[in-house]
Amino acid sequence: MRTFDLTPFYRSTVGFDRLFSLLDQASGEAAAPGYPPYNIERSGENDYRISVAVSGFSPAELSIVTKENTLTIRGEKAAPEAGNTAEVLYRGIAARAFERAFQLADYVTVKNATLENGLLHVDLVREIPEAKKPRNIPISTQAPAQPQVIENDNQKAA
Repeated sequence: MRTFDLTPFYRSTVGFDRLFSLLDQASGEAAAPGYPPYNIERSGENDYRISVAVSGFSPAELSIVTKENTLTIRGEKAAPEAGNTAEVLYRGIAARAFERAFQLADYVTVKNATLENGLLHVDLVREIPEAKKPRNIPISTQAPAQPQVIENDNQKAA
Protein backbone atom coordinates (compact mmCIF):
# COMPACT_ATOMS: atom_id res chain seq x y z
CA MET A 1 0.00 0.00 0.00
CA ARG A 2 1.25 3.46 -0.84
CA THR A 3 1.29 6.26 1.65
CA PHE A 4 1.55 9.90 0.73
CA ASP A 5 2.82 12.66 2.96
CA LEU A 6 0.63 15.72 2.41
CA THR A 7 2.51 17.87 4.92
CA PRO A 8 4.17 20.07 2.25
CA PHE A 9 0.74 20.94 0.88
CA TYR A 10 -0.50 21.96 4.32
CA ARG A 11 2.47 24.33 4.64
CA SER A 12 2.06 26.01 1.25
CA THR A 13 -1.72 26.32 0.81
CA VAL A 14 -4.44 28.21 2.57
CA GLY A 15 -8.06 27.13 2.66
CA PHE A 16 -7.58 23.61 1.30
CA ASP A 17 -7.49 21.88 4.69
CA ARG A 18 -10.76 20.04 4.08
CA LEU A 19 -9.54 18.63 0.76
CA PHE A 20 -6.32 17.30 2.24
CA SER A 21 -8.18 15.86 5.23
CA LEU A 22 -10.43 13.96 2.82
CA LEU A 23 -7.38 12.63 0.99
CA ASP A 24 -5.86 11.51 4.29
CA GLN A 25 -9.08 9.73 5.25
CA ALA A 26 -9.41 8.04 1.86
CA SER A 27 -5.85 6.75 1.90
CA GLY A 28 -6.15 5.61 5.52
CA GLU A 29 -9.07 3.25 4.91
CA ALA A 30 -7.61 -0.18 4.25
CA ALA A 31 -10.81 -1.82 3.10
CA ALA A 32 -13.96 0.08 2.31
CA PRO A 33 -17.11 -1.64 3.55
CA GLY A 34 -18.86 -3.50 0.76
CA TYR A 35 -22.39 -3.63 2.12
CA PRO A 36 -24.68 -2.49 0.73
CA PRO A 37 -23.43 -2.07 -2.84
CA TYR A 38 -24.10 1.26 -4.53
CA ASN A 39 -23.68 3.18 -7.79
CA ILE A 40 -22.95 6.86 -8.31
CA GLU A 41 -24.20 8.24 -11.63
CA ARG A 42 -23.92 11.61 -13.30
CA SER A 43 -26.99 12.39 -15.37
CA GLY A 44 -26.20 16.00 -16.27
CA GLU A 45 -23.68 18.73 -15.70
CA ASN A 46 -25.08 19.41 -12.20
CA ASP A 47 -27.25 16.32 -11.59
CA TYR A 48 -26.14 13.17 -9.76
CA ARG A 49 -27.81 10.01 -8.48
CA ILE A 50 -26.70 7.58 -5.81
CA SER A 51 -28.39 4.16 -6.05
CA VAL A 52 -28.04 1.84 -3.06
CA ALA A 53 -29.16 -1.82 -3.09
CA VAL A 54 -31.44 -2.11 -0.06
CA SER A 55 -33.53 -5.16 -0.89
CA GLY A 56 -35.62 -6.32 2.05
CA PHE A 57 -35.75 -2.88 3.69
CA SER A 58 -38.96 -0.88 3.88
CA PRO A 59 -39.01 2.93 3.71
CA ALA A 60 -39.66 3.02 7.47
CA GLU A 61 -36.43 1.08 8.11
CA LEU A 62 -34.28 3.53 6.10
CA SER A 63 -33.14 7.02 6.98
CA ILE A 64 -31.35 9.65 4.91
CA VAL A 65 -29.66 12.52 6.72
CA THR A 66 -27.57 15.41 5.40
CA LYS A 67 -25.39 17.36 7.78
CA GLU A 68 -22.94 19.94 6.52
CA ASN A 69 -21.35 18.26 3.48
CA THR A 70 -22.06 14.66 4.44
CA LEU A 71 -24.93 12.48 3.23
CA THR A 72 -25.58 9.50 5.51
CA ILE A 73 -27.85 6.60 4.56
CA ARG A 74 -28.77 4.19 7.37
CA GLY A 75 -30.77 0.99 7.33
CA GLU A 76 -31.92 -0.95 10.35
CA LYS A 77 -34.22 -3.97 10.21
CA ALA A 78 -37.08 -4.12 12.61
CA ALA A 79 -37.16 -7.01 15.08
CA PRO A 80 -38.88 -10.13 13.70
CA GLU A 81 -42.49 -10.59 14.71
CA ALA A 82 -43.19 -13.00 17.56
CA GLY A 83 -45.99 -14.71 15.61
CA ASN A 84 -43.62 -15.85 12.82
CA THR A 85 -42.67 -19.46 13.64
CA ALA A 86 -40.90 -20.28 10.35
CA GLU A 87 -37.41 -21.62 10.80
CA VAL A 88 -34.84 -20.14 8.41
CA LEU A 89 -32.64 -22.91 7.02
CA TYR A 90 -30.40 -20.64 4.96
CA ARG A 91 -30.15 -16.84 5.07
CA GLY A 92 -28.69 -15.58 1.79
CA ILE A 93 -30.41 -12.21 1.77
CA ALA A 94 -28.44 -9.87 3.96
CA ALA A 95 -30.66 -7.91 6.28
CA ARG A 96 -28.08 -6.49 8.64
CA ALA A 97 -27.96 -2.89 9.73
CA PHE A 98 -25.75 -0.59 7.68
CA GLU A 99 -24.57 2.97 7.43
CA ARG A 100 -23.11 4.55 4.29
CA ALA A 101 -21.66 8.07 4.31
CA PHE A 102 -20.91 10.13 1.22
CA GLN A 103 -18.93 13.37 1.20
CA LEU A 104 -20.73 15.99 -0.88
CA ALA A 105 -19.06 18.89 -2.65
CA ASP A 106 -20.02 22.44 -1.81
CA TYR A 107 -23.48 23.50 -3.00
CA VAL A 108 -24.64 19.90 -3.62
CA THR A 109 -28.08 19.25 -2.11
CA VAL A 110 -30.48 16.32 -2.03
CA LYS A 111 -33.36 16.83 -4.44
CA ASN A 112 -35.40 13.72 -3.59
CA ALA A 113 -35.20 10.02 -2.68
CA THR A 114 -37.22 7.09 -4.01
CA LEU A 115 -37.34 3.39 -3.19
CA GLU A 116 -38.01 1.29 -6.28
CA ASN A 117 -37.47 -2.45 -6.90
CA GLY A 118 -35.09 -2.83 -3.95
CA LEU A 119 -32.98 0.18 -4.94
CA LEU A 120 -32.89 3.42 -3.00
CA HIS A 121 -32.29 6.29 -5.44
CA VAL A 122 -31.06 9.59 -3.98
CA ASP A 123 -31.06 12.41 -6.53
CA LEU A 124 -28.58 15.23 -5.96
CA VAL A 125 -28.18 18.59 -7.64
CA ARG A 126 -25.38 21.13 -7.50
CA GLU A 127 -26.86 24.62 -7.23
CA ILE A 128 -24.20 27.29 -7.39
CA PRO A 129 -25.37 30.63 -5.94
CA GLU A 130 -25.54 33.58 -8.33
CA ALA A 131 -22.80 35.37 -6.39
CA LYS A 132 -20.39 32.47 -7.08
CA LYS A 133 -21.18 32.08 -10.80
CA PRO A 134 -18.86 33.66 -13.35
CA ARG A 135 -20.15 36.91 -14.83
CA ASN A 136 -19.13 38.97 -17.81
CA ILE A 137 -17.78 42.45 -17.20
CA PRO A 138 -18.64 44.91 -19.98
CA ILE A 139 -15.74 46.79 -21.53
CA SER A 140 -16.25 50.49 -22.05
CA THR A 141 -14.71 52.35 -25.01
CA GLN A 142 -14.97 55.78 -23.36
CA ALA A 143 -12.08 57.18 -21.39
CA PRO A 144 -12.80 57.61 -17.71
CA ALA A 145 -13.62 61.13 -16.56
CA GLN A 146 -10.67 63.14 -15.27
CA PRO A 147 -10.54 63.24 -11.48
CA GLN A 148 -11.58 66.57 -9.98
CA VAL A 149 -8.96 68.22 -7.77
CA ILE A 150 -10.30 69.87 -4.63
CA GLU A 151 -8.10 72.45 -3.00
CA ASN A 152 -7.25 71.94 0.61
CA ASP A 153 -8.14 74.87 2.90
CA ASN A 154 -4.95 74.27 4.94
CA GLN A 155 -2.79 75.06 1.92
CA LYS A 156 -4.46 78.48 1.46
CA ALA A 157 -3.67 79.47 5.06
CA ALA A 158 0.03 78.74 4.64
